[in-house]
Amino acid sequence: MERGETPLIGQKLVALMIMVIPALIAMYGIKLIRDAFFYSIGPETPFLWGKLLFGILLFIVPVLFIAGFILHHDRKRNRVQPRFMKREPEEE
Repeated sequence: MERGETPLIGQKLVALMIMVIPALIAMYGIKLIRDAFFYSIGPETPFLWGKLLFGILLFIVPVLFIAGFILHHDRKRNRVQPRFMKREPEEE
């Protein structure tokens, strides 16, 4: 590796972890949602609203984070449609 060259393996590993950790959190959110439905099937068990809402939160937030990360990455490389590009403030 020459001087001044950035180590791409480290950057790619960090980017992979940025994608994997939220995906794991979202999978746990799906598990909580599933548990809330299937544990409440019995007539003696009340519906688990807290577990359901926490599972939805743990699913939605990481998915939005991953989508924002991908959009930011693609904006830097000009791979998005014009409607998704950041608008320049108009001068008066």
